[in-house]
Amino acid sequence: MTWQKLKDNDHLVGYIFTAPFILGFLIFTLYPMISSLYYSFTDYMLMDSPRWVGLDNYVTMFTADDKIIKSLQVTFTYVFASVPLRLCFALLVAMLLNKAIGGIGLYRSAYYLPSLIGGSVAVSIMWTQIFGDRGLINSALALIGIETTTSWIGYPGTALWTLIALSVWQFGSSMLIFLAGLKNIPASYYEAASVDGAGKVYSFFKITLPLLSPIILFNLIMQTISAFMTFTPAYIISRGEGGPLDNTLLYSLYLYRRAFQFFEMGYASAMAWVMLILIGLITLLIFQTSKYWVHYEAKGDK
Repeated sequence: MTWQKLKDNDHLVGYIFTAPFILGFLIFTLYPMISSLYYSFTDYMLMDSPRWVGLDNYVTMFTADDKIIKSLQVTFTYVFASVPLRLCFALLVAMLLNKAIGGIGLYRSAYYLPSLIGGSVAVSIMWTQIFGDRGLINSALALIGIETTTSWIGYPGTALWTLIALSVWQFGSSMLIFLAGLKNIPASYYEAASVDGAGKVYSFFKITLPLLSPIILFNLIMQTISAFMTFTPAYIISRGEGGPLDNTLLYSLYLYRRAFQFFEMGYASAMAWVMLILIGLITLLIFQTSKYWVHYEAKGDK
């Protein structure tokens, strides 16, 4: 093929512009995934060569590793508590900010800010200070006469809930998506409902929620996947140990410990694939149940 023919090839420009993404996907996504799938069937210590062991890693996970079950319990508690609270809080704030008043853009930016910095190391360290034995929470309680020196992040009964509180605090991204959805609901719907005598509560459940249900579905799936992958706050707040008494040992944190503290790369790869399958199954379950509660206005139903 001559140079002139290459220049005249309409597809060539597309290949050139997509080449960085394709190469990046092949090198940094597809190849690591295939490698980890292979390593999950091997006994692979980081400094040694992989040794094929078949399904031994998967069998060991669910028959001889008590921490796997504990980490799954902690992770599911974290996900099923933090995601609904986060979405409810995000929707509430979005409705409050869906007003045509002066300076509303400044308030929206302020409420979105925690999502930009909420997963950072600095904020996780700040969180340990807020919920520590001499932190802001205990100081505020002392002002109303409740004296306590309990470390909320060091007490087994409340440690995980400090992580959940941090997750709920990062509601900004969901809030913006809800806000965009609220702005797409015609005001005439509410006006017609008001003329018929419907109150705000009735309008919320009969107009707002049904029309927002596709947005709720999107946020639910994205936030669920994100919650399963939470790592930094648990690592920083528990100093990488998942304490106290493994009550903040999220699955991702335990995977990290097996991979980079114990150098058991084969076992960690198997853990990663188990989590991928779990996330896929839960996402599929959400999609399957969505036909009962998601309303698509254009089609009338799904």
